[in-house]
Amino acid sequence: MSSESHSPAATSNDPRRHAGFAGAAILLAFLMPGSVALAQLQPEPLVRQDLPGTGSAHWVWVNDVVFHHMVDGKAFLFDGDSGNILGMLSTGFGFGSVLVPGNRSVIISPETYFSRGTRGTRTDVVVLYDPRTLDPIGEIAIPAKRSSNMPMRATTALTDDDRFLLIYNFTPAQSVTVIDLPARKFVGEVDTPGCALVYPTGPRSFFSLCGDGTALAIQLDDAGGVIARERTPELFDAEQDPVTEKAVRDGNTWLFASFAGDIVAVQTVQGRTRTAARWSLTTAEERAQGWRPGGMQHLALHLTGRRLYSLMHQGGPDTHKDPGAEIWVYDLASRERTQRIVLEAPLTSIAVTGDERPLLFGIFIGAPQLRVFDARTGAALRTINEVGFTPTVLVSY
Repeated sequence: MSSESHSPAATSNDPRRHAGFAGAAILLAFLMPGSVALAQLQPEPLVRQDLPGTGSAHWVWVNDVVFHHMVDGKAFLFDGDSGNILGMLSTGFGFGSVLVPGNRSVIISPETYFSRGTRGTRTDVVVLYDPRTLDPIGEIAIPAKRSSNMPMRATTALTDDDRFLLIYNFTPAQSVTVIDLPARKFVGEVDTPGCALVYPTGPRSFFSLCGDGTALAIQLDDAGGVIARERTPELFDAEQDPVTEKAVRDGNTWLFASFAGDIVAVQTVQGRTRTAARWSLTTAEERAQGWRPGGMQHLALHLTGRRLYSLMHQGGPDTHKDPGAEIWVYDLASRERTQRIVLEAPLTSIAVTGDERPLLFGIFIGAPQLRVFDARTGAALRTINEVGFTPTVLVSY
């Protein structure tokens, strides 16, 4: 008897035989030209659509540092009326914020890249994007020292005539890079030892806040070089009640909020920068209850309506970065509060549009949502979900 074993032959009723036929039939169906399977997998045509114009009063940029993967920052453009996303930019490592000049002719984005993704040779550039297609249309190489910090609006600014772009540097030496935008070139660097950020005060001037409560005021010439500098008198008490850097501009005046809840108005007149006024956002009773401003972008200003918006929360000393539970609205002429908007969920940043029917935008860095309010009534209009990963600061048109 042979010791060799044999598998039993498959018969017509054997399920293995039917399985084999079924597998072959499926394979043939995918391989046969003109098959139903292939007909259902026709490629969809790609659609490219330019934006309708270079901007609308109710458009807003939501900037995202993307803490989950910081090598690929992003900026998202939304229509506040429809709630639709209009476009997105990929903006590099440690991203801060885009800028939009007054004529909306270009989108400006300071960006940082490394040759090996998270390491290697660092390259800093200012990327210029077409405002209709969002395509990159130019790059300006700048010194590789752009400040990498929690996103804030005051790290980058334009002079009043949009001629020069100013970028704050921290290596930890402090300075400001000056870029000639029309010429698309780096023109110089302004040393600002002990002083940070940039606050424009005219077509050829700006100041930086200093750690001792003063400011360094800088005058530029038409080539972007420094022709004058002045260390101002004390603007605020940096030990007892410092201000946050999150100011809003009202003409020749920058409005800063102190940790305790005062507005400090810093005004520039004929090249001299001084404290013009100081007033409280709270009553004595409210201050005793712990009400104070806080957040990443906690002030917004509607210029024509003369209304100041402030994110407010209840907290102790040094809670100036805590999110706001309410938005308090003030009349700038009387310096009186006219409205309290109680929020369903906290916000860390707010911005208001500048038109006659303004919208108020709000985001919270811990939730990828953009919330839209009627800026006059405080009514919640809509919530836009899936807005990036860690939205930080807002730039309205």
